[in-house]
Amino acid sequence: MSIATPPASATSGPPQVRTDEEQTGTFTEPDMEKLGRERPQIFASLFSEICFIFSIVMSQILAEFFITGSNVLTPILVRDLNIPTASTIWPTTALSLVICATLLIWGRLTDMYGGYLVFNAGAIWLCISSIIAGFSQSWLMLIFFRACQGLALGALLPSGMMILGSTYRPGPRKNLVFALYGACAALGFFVGFFVSGLAGQFLSWRWYFFIGAILSAIMGVSAIFSVPKDYAEKKELGIRMDWAGLVLSIVGSTFLVFSIAESSYAPNGWRTPYIPVFFCLGFITLAVFAYIEGWVVHNPLLPGDVFHVKHLKALLFSLLCLYGSLGIFLLYGVLYMSEFMGASPLQIVAWTVPMAVGGLFLSVTGGFILHKVSGTILMIISCLGYVGSGLLFAVVPIGGNYWAYVFPAMICGTIAIDISFNIANIFITTKMPRSRQGIAGALPYCTMHMGIAVMLGFADIVETQTKHLGERESYKAVFWFQTGLAILGLVIAVFFVRIKNAESELTADEKQQQNRVEDDTARKGDV
Repeated sequence: MSIATPPASATSGPPQVRTDEEQTGTFTEPDMEKLGRERPQIFASLFSEICFIFSIVMSQILAEFFITGSNVLTPILVRDLNIPTASTIWPTTALSLVICATLLIWGRLTDMYGGYLVFNAGAIWLCISSIIAGFSQSWLMLIFFRACQGLALGALLPSGMMILGSTYRPGPRKNLVFALYGACAALGFFVGFFVSGLAGQFLSWRWYFFIGAILSAIMGVSAIFSVPKDYAEKKELGIRMDWAGLVLSIVGSTFLVFSIAESSYAPNGWRTPYIPVFFCLGFITLAVFAYIEGWVVHNPLLPGDVFHVKHLKALLFSLLCLYGSLGIFLLYGVLYMSEFMGASPLQIVAWTVPMAVGGLFLSVTGGFILHKVSGTILMIISCLGYVGSGLLFAVVPIGGNYWAYVFPAMICGTIAIDISFNIANIFITTKMPRSRQGIAGALPYCTMHMGIAVMLGFADIVETQTKHLGERESYKAVFWFQTGLAILGLVIAVFFVRIKNAESELTADEKQQQNRVEDDTARKGDV
């Protein structure tokens, strides 16, 4: 029996019994503040709400577990599976590529069939693909099932975000829940590093995937009984799949990322014929995708009016740079600590503890202040964290002290990701109506993983083109590239992004209803 079962006519979010004020979108300030703090009526008790939150935040933990944790195992995987130099980045890139190529599709499927089906399907497939990845006998098999894991995470992330965004209305309670969700990114990052370090040093790299499969199974069982069933509600909306957008988005993003990531290892670099061919095909395909979505199809995969939200385009472009710099920091930071600072897998885990602990502290603290502090100010602080994390690694000297360079870099890293992640997610989900919550959940993650996949490809180009300076100096060049990306994201945020504090307010649907009521009243007055 489900822990949280809404009435047949109810939606998956609050409130279930709508008052006259809620139907017209007219609330007094005390009403608004109260609604923003109380438990959604869909949950019969605090226990049912806790079980629900546990299920959703586990998807965030596992996403970071599988995305960043494998970086510690990269040197071991290269050795044990004889991964060619040209394919070293693909165990990481394949996962991010599949996630970013399918996020919009999963977001649409979530809006079509509801979060319950998509989320649980993702949990089951993540468990299965993780088990098989653990039995990989070759590097090609590993990369293939890492891509399969990306397919599962592509389903979990937007559906989990959609479920949270639909369940909680704007206000302090939503801020706190989203802060916990963001905190679990830091927790997942640390758990991934810890398990991979433990497996790499004492067990086998295969146990990293087996443990991940066990955690996925726990999440799946919990979600089956705690996540509200919303299939009937979503079917009533009549949303359909945009098949042209589906094909073009997958093909375009795959070709583009592949050409950038592979260019460093092609026989003649960009002069190798298939590199510019794939790059041009990817660019042209994405351009056709943008045209069709904007002017041809009636049910676009990515509706153009999504970008009518003020400051959203600038925010996404800033995040593309910032998240790209984060991907570089997580991969090359681990490689630098391992190869040039002599850190063992478990020592790397110990060195990254400040990032995990700081992330938990910042995320939970943020839940209590996001409705009081300007989002713009917090976003700028986050950008400075991104800049600091790259700059400190870029200037660390030979034999550099951990406490002088790595420790503050980890603190900067957690300031960077945890603040920006929470702000972006709350801003986007609050601005979208319930019928667009699937897209709202997919958009920030699509930006994140496209940024990671593309910028890691460019970082790889920087590394290979500067190898004549020596391996250490080529890594330093990558960190300077990371710092430049973060500075660009900072400049965009300072001049073009404006986000107010996340206070209690009407939902997007209530605002639309209020506008309709006001328009009707105005027309009656004219008559």
